[in-house]
Amino acid sequence: MLVDSHCHLDLPDLAGNLDEVLAAMRRNGVGCAVCAGVTLEDFPRILALAEAHAPILATIGVHPETTGAREASVDELVRLAAHPKVIGIGETGLDYYWHKDAPAWQRERFRAHIRAARQAGKPLVVHNRDATADTLRVLVEEKAGEVGGVLHCFSETWEVAQRALDIGFYISLSGIVTFKNAPIVKEVARRVPLERLLLETDSPYLAPAPFRGKVNQPAYVRYVAEETAALRGMTVEALAAATTDNFSRLFSLDALDIFHEEK
Repeated sequence: MLVDSHCHLDLPDLAGNLDEVLAAMRRNGVGCAVCAGVTLEDFPRILALAEAHAPILATIGVHPETTGAREASVDELVRLAAHPKVIGIGETGLDYYWHKDAPAWQRERFRAHIRAARQAGKPLVVHNRDATADTLRVLVEEKAGEVGGVLHCFSETWEVAQRALDIGFYISLSGIVTFKNAPIVKEVARRVPLERLLLETDSPYLAPAPFRGKVNQPAYVRYVAEETAALRGMTVEALAAATTDNFSRLFSLDALDIFHEEK
């Protein structure tokens, strides 16, 4: 079984065709997809999807790109994370690409999410764009390693991956690993310890080859798996088993039926 550890099923490109999206997941052996939270305003929609469909899980957070949305207090994040289908805190982190002029409020929002994750005892889902030094520094300063988490849609160097691994985080690869112009990500795919690797689509964005430029969907995590397995010289089946075990272990999900029945 494969897991799409990060997607946005609530967005119109996917939510408007959800039955077919779920059917495509089944056809491709994708047994679980995590719908990541990006605002508190949108969270009820995400949670409704998770409650209605067994293969869908959720996270709660306010994305660092988001301005004008309601800020989440530590207490509110902890309360919302208590729902049994909410497995982590995020999508959180730092994005200096879109908000070069507003790093301070991003860092305070990020710190609140980390504190909530530690209090809730649930891992973090971390976004980083053009903010690597501060992202890693804040994770260390706030003792994020106590709960761990994942740097999602990883596109940095092996040296950055090593620093994330050193503080207890997992590395998640997206469709970028299939792009011909992504040698840095391909190197990371080869070198990350198998027991610290996750797979994702970040759909509806970043569709892998051969669908690049089209709407992405959780079923396409199979193409991420195929490329990663080829780079590592292993079978897709072995990679799927390992990354699904990693996902289950990181998010403490072994008791869920969607994992228990597969083992």
